[in-house]
Amino acid sequence: MTAYILRRLLQMLPTMLGVILLVFILFNWVGGDPAYVLAGKMSNPEQIANIRRQLGVDQPFYVQLWIFIKQIVTFDFGSSWSTGETVGNILKTRLGPSMTVLIPLTILETLLAVALALAVAFVRGSFTDRAVMVACTIGMSISILVYIIVFQYWFAYKLGLFPVQGWGDSLLENLFRYSLLPILIGLAVSVAPSLRLFRTFVLDEVNQDYVRTARAKGVSERRILWVHVLRNAAIPIITYVMSNLPALLIGAFLIERFFSIPGIGREVILAVERSDFPVIKAITVYVAAATMLFNLLTDLLYQAVDPRVQLK
Repeated sequence: MTAYILRRLLQMLPTMLGVILLVFILFNWVGGDPAYVLAGKMSNPEQIANIRRQLGVDQPFYVQLWIFIKQIVTFDFGSSWSTGETVGNILKTRLGPSMTVLIPLTILETLLAVALALAVAFVRGSFTDRAVMVACTIGMSISILVYIIVFQYWFAYKLGLFPVQGWGDSLLENLFRYSLLPILIGLAVSVAPSLRLFRTFVLDEVNQDYVRTARAKGVSERRILWVHVLRNAAIPIITYVMSNLPALLIGAFLIERFFSIPGIGREVILAVERSDFPVIKAITVYVAAATMLFNLLTDLLYQAVDPRVQLK
């Protein structure tokens, strides 16, 4: 196990270097000269030259690439061009609010979608099965903006069950007050596609030989689904859930924006609007690193779920 983990970590290095090189090229060659972005419209050549010298973009490209690599290794991307806040502090303070919403949302979505997928598979082909699939299709066709507006109007404004916006300093207050409505909206949006996909995974296993053998031995249909089928369907489910985790940090920007949650997704949108390159580059690189680490964790979970899986 240890040898496998070390080998996978070493294999990540070339991929990570490729990501770093791609991000560097995009921002330094394609993204334009940042000195003109910072100088604004009322600038002169002396101001632009001074800004280029302060940012180090007047250096040769190999020197700038080395500086960029050192920033990644030392977790020091300097300061935001817009606010002056250090990028490291931005990542440290914005990650917590995002995790406060995304971790409960991911856990609840996975458990609910798996339970409903097994329940629908139990009555597969029936009217209930078809009705649930039609409801999922309708739910997937509605924009998340509609969910946000409707839920905020009815549950927050009309019924007063949740605050419309806000974020506090206490973890418990944020978790059980401010994040409840965003989590509810996230569930309404994400359960439908997850349920359809997980149902497909379950039905793929229902027709396997081991299921027919279990039925021939007199095992109940409920036990077949919840014990035998679920264990084998868990591998593609784990793959789907783990592969979506890094993207959730960025993909939740609409919820964070509408509910004024100071998370990573909201910070990315603000950085793009302000052309705040240090923040965008840092988040891009670290999301790529998180994706590779989650892929490794996925492989380890495979063996935990199914001991037949061999890590080589």
